[in-house]
Amino acid sequence: MRRVREMLRLSRDGGLATREVARRTGVAPSTIREMFRRFEASGLSWPLPLDLTDSDLEARLYGEAGSRQGTRRRAEPDWSALNRELKRKHVTLQILWDEYIETHPDGYRYSRFCELYRSWEARLPVTMRQTHLGGDKLFVDYAGDTVPVIVNARGGETRRAHIFVAVMGGSSLSFAYASWSEKLSDWIEAHVQAFAYFGGAARLLVPDNPKVAVIKASLFDPQVNRTYAEMAAHYDTAVLPARPRRPRDKAKVEAAVRIVERWLLGRLRHRRFHSLAEVNAAIGEMLIGLNDHRLLRHVGRTRRQLFEEIDAPRLKALPSAPYVLAEWRVRRVGLDYHVDIESHFYSVPYRHARASVEVRLTSRTVEVFLRGERIAAHIRGSGDGKHTTLADHMPSSHRRYADWTIDKILREAQRLGPSVAMLCQMILEHRPHPEQGFRSCLGIVRLAKVFGEARLEAACLRALQVGARSYGSVKSILDNRLDGQPVRRGRGTEAGDDEGMTIPHPNIRGSGYYH
Repeated sequence: MRRVREMLRLSRDGGLATREVARRTGVAPSTIREMFRRFEASGLSWPLPLDLTDSDLEARLYGEAGSRQGTRRRAEPDWSALNRELKRKHVTLQILWDEYIETHPDGYRYSRFCELYRSWEARLPVTMRQTHLGGDKLFVDYAGDTVPVIVNARGGETRRAHIFVAVMGGSSLSFAYASWSEKLSDWIEAHVQAFAYFGGAARLLVPDNPKVAVIKASLFDPQVNRTYAEMAAHYDTAVLPARPRRPRDKAKVEAAVRIVERWLLGRLRHRRFHSLAEVNAAIGEMLIGLNDHRLLRHVGRTRRQLFEEIDAPRLKALPSAPYVLAEWRVRRVGLDYHVDIESHFYSVPYRHARASVEVRLTSRTVEVFLRGERIAAHIRGSGDGKHTTLADHMPSSHRRYADWTIDKILREAQRLGPSVAMLCQMILEHRPHPEQGFRSCLGIVRLAKVFGEARLEAACLRALQVGARSYGSVKSILDNRLDGQPVRRGRGTEAGDDEGMTIPHPNIRGSGYYH
């Protein structure tokens, strides 16, 4: 007010123009003109009364316009409602102020409106101050504490269950899920359960930088685990890891982890669990209280209400089937154009023999990729050492044998004689590769055209007696005319034994086996 008195003195007593008063006092001319206008409107006269204090002078000049505690209180916006609206896409403070001033034309001006909102927002916890659009981000992490689970009641053996936590950025709706470990399979399964709980997928997944999710942490180009990225693509979302050493990037989930540890684990500390299912059932009950009944301070809404209002409308729809965990293996195709996966052999097109391929394994399927292109797909078989071969993968020289089925070969062999049929059956059962068995049996059957059916039957009988199980052995017997000669008995054979008696059986080797 000292400067106000000085400006009035220069103008009234000195007769100086407004610009000269502004130059001498260092105050803008517009400010001086506004002060003179207020002085004329105040009813005061110059010189000022001697008993007029600076406080009284300020009240007379600026009391109504400058005081924030005026006699008429302006309409106060609902700041919590504005905060929720700001989480919607394309909504700004300018838009909200426009709507406010339409309803209250004598309300706060825009600058004061923003100042008051920022002041209200500063009282919120740091995790609520961060503005996350509805349905935009899902923050995920593991809680530091675990839950003991009794797996052997008699011996008292326990295992520790790890708690996965996911929280929606806009509404803070929280989810928790217990698993035995933090490995990739449990990490993926926890995400699948979280998506099912929320009923949709957020646009972005924001994990910390665990090895199970991020192969190489980087500020600019983080490398995400391939299986994790594939799971995210299945739900039409993307992975955006938090920046290394930037804890506020994931402050939302860090706060949720603390809430889970206090709200859930603290209340479950006296309960005894005997399975993961019991733990998850108890967690589900606690989540109802946390999300559906507990009001958020400063907001006056539950997490569930905020979720239905902010996040749910913008979540992406879930795919028709949940993601199935897939593992990737690098393998080399064998010379027989088959890939060995856990002691079972799967075919690929024969032209890719000896190529290095990537194999994608699920619980039911096997897919083979070469330079990103899928070249084969099979139903997963058991590790029994057998082969799964598609006819389209075989070269033409092999394909003509594929028309012969086991039943067809055995019928043809039975027509030629019981010994031929028995020998072919034993070959088919004991060869590791079906094609090898087909070729041997086809070769034996076709020997009838060269040597006749009778000689072939006799040669197969002799092969059974001596333990021979190949096309080459039968052909050698025929070439050397051994099919008409009796098999020599070993020492200890009595004269009364019937040399013609043969009991063909895969468990009976015969004396020739030991020669």
